[in-house]
Amino acid sequence: MTSHLPQPAADAPGTGVVERGSAPAPSAARARVVLYSDDVETRAAVRRAVGRRASRDTPFIEWVEVATPATLLTEVAAGGNALLVLDGEAAKVGGFGLAREVKERFFDVPPVLLLVARPQDAWIAAWSQADGIVPFPLRPAAVADTVAALLRGVPSDVPTPTHP
Repeated sequence: MTSHLPQPAADAPGTGVVERGSAPAPSAARARVVLYSDDVETRAAVRRAVGRRASRDTPFIEWVEVATPATLLTEVAAGGNALLVLDGEAAKVGGFGLAREVKERFFDVPPVLLLVARPQDAWIAAWSQADGIVPFPLRPAAVADTVAALLRGVPSDVPTPTHP
């Protein structure tokens, strides 16, 4: 069983983003967060909203940015992730379908946070088995609070889908 406890890692200089192959810093506990979006601006907005740490009581974040579904699945398969942040509005393969695929394909998946176009998209986020949602436009406080809650293991409000 894979643990979702923070993994040690080193930040790339000045960015807060860790590049693959960076040497780990054994003394610093980190939460490895995989951020999926095909839009570099969306990824930057999430990183700016959360910063290096979502809250005082959560670990520092090791951001791993991915822009393709294949890379996301590779990162999930590798394990060691504390949280997945998926852009539901990504072109070609959105985060909704990827969230569901990850939850059904892999055992012991970390929490999934979906970035959604509107609050009304919560029903599809529930279908996707997401653990939390944040609607666009991204409000920094909402993103940081939701990331912090999910890193603490507290589920966010994602309604259960209803069937007619």
